[in-house]
This record gives sequence, structure tokens and C-alpha cells, in this order.
Amino acid sequence: MPASPEVLTAEAGAAGAGAAGARGRIGSVALVIGGIVSLQFGSSVAVLLFPRAGALGVVTLRLVVASLVLLIACRPRVRGHSRGDWGTVLAFGVALAGMNSLFYQAIDRIPLGAAVTLEFLGPLVLSVATSRRLLSLLWAALAFGGVALLGRAGFDGLNLVGAGCALAAGGLWAAYILLSARTGQRFPQADGLALAMTVAALLSLPLGIVSAGAALVDPVTLGLGAAVALMSSVLPYTLELLALRKLPASGFAVMMSLEPAAAATAGFLVLGQALGWPEIVAIGLVVVASVGAVRSAAR
Repeated sequence: MPASPEVLTAEAGAAGAGAAGARGRIGSVALVIGGIVSLQFGSSVAVLLFPRAGALGVVTLRLVVASLVLLIACRPRVRGHSRGDWGTVLAFGVALAGMNSLFYQAIDRIPLGAAVTLEFLGPLVLSVATSRRLLSLLWAALAFGGVALLGRAGFDGLNLVGAGCALAAGGLWAAYILLSARTGQRFPQADGLALAMTVAALLSLPLGIVSAGAALVDPVTLGLGAAVALMSSVLPYTLELLALRKLPASGFAVMMSLEPAAAATAGFLVLGQALGWPEIVAIGLVVVASVGAVRSAAR
């Protein structure tokens, strides 16, 4: 018996909704990839800016410009918040300032791909620790094997200070993830992020002034610093917020595992930082371990 018009209409509507949902997910994936590419190429531009303002000066420019853009865009309300709310924002701001400062110290000393790979261990360890699955131990072993390979048997091929800064930045990245979630529960939309970014900018400002001095107000340096802020903070955060409206958090986390590979590509194209096969394999191991750990945690 042929289907009734109502059934045919419902089926057509369901098919259309499914197609729209698939297009929406594909669009969200494109947004995430765009954010990752923007972030890593922004980091490459930041390295080019180091001779002008130094690592701390570039961090200051990035955080100050990003905070101003977010404050203007979000116009966060500063009244009516509890002491716990402000404590969370302050901790979030400290994590942001420390994470960015340590990461820029790292990429000033070691290749961008290696720095991001080491930094990514922070979120990876957090994912493994929260999954409570035996399989997570395999992913952890795979990741640490990649790091050992990256370090060429004890980090002999990497600057120890740079590697240490990248690992410390990874620890603060894990703290950033936890504090970001807590801030999102306490503040509407991106208000908490705007306030935390302002705290981070204020914390970094004295260090940037002492380190870079008058270079911070040089027009060329200011312009490049603004570009770094837009590429490394404003644009990635905006694209991620848009993507998370239709992309599951677990899928988003898996895609973040592409960052080490994107960083290695940006370092090669912009900075000429060629990696050998051991480093490429090491980055691949960390990416695979990250994907596996996040998928295990999602299950």
C-alpha cells in the first residue's frame, strides 16, 4: 500500500533535517579546523615578532588586544557577582597569563611543533586521569613514548629550558580547561572569558613593559601584535564557540588533537623549522594517543 501524503511529508522533513544536521556538523568541523590553523599560524607570526618586542612583550600585546576586543564585544557585567565568582575569574586569568607566557618562552627556544606536542601532554594527562579506563594507560604510554622520541633519548636534541616551559604550559592548559568550564557555569555567554582575559592582560603588562619598553608602542610592533592577538585568541575562540553549538564536546576534543600537526606545519611554512622523521613520528604518536584518550573518555 502506498504511503499517505502525511507520511511522505514527514519522511521528506526528516531527510531534510538530517541533511541540514550533517551540513551543520561539516560546517562546525570546518570552523574548528579554521580555528586550529589560525592559532598555530598566529603563533608563528608571534615568533617573527620576538626580535622586536621579546617573548614577554608579544604575550602582553596579545593579551591586551584580545582583552580589549572581548570587553567591547561582550560588555560583561561587573556587579552582582559573588566572591566565588571573582575567585574563579582571577584563577582563570592567572592560568591564562601563565599558560601564554610559558608557551611563548618555549617557542622562543624550541621548534613550534615540538613545543605544542609537549604542551599537549597537559590536556592528555587530564583526559587519561578522568577516564578511569585501563585502555587509557595504553594511550598514556603511547604519548610518553612519542615525547621520549621527540626528545631524542633524554631531550638531548631540545633546549631543556624550552622543553620545561612547554611542559609547564601544558599543566596550566589542563588548569585552563577546568577553570574555563567552571567560569562558563558562573558567567553568561563569554563574559567570564572577557573578564579573565583582562586579568591576564593586567598581570602580563608590567612584565611586558619591563621586557620590551618603548617597543610596545612602535606602530609596526603594535600592528603585528594586534594580528597575533586576532589570529591566536579572538578568531580561534570565536570559531570554537560557533562550532560547539552543533559539534559534540567529545568530537571537538578529538579535533584539538590535530594541533601538534598543525603547529609543525605552520613552523615549517612560516619559520622554516623543518622536522626530521623521528620528530614527525613522535608528533604522530602524541596525536594518536590524544585521539584515543579522548574517545575512551567520551565512552
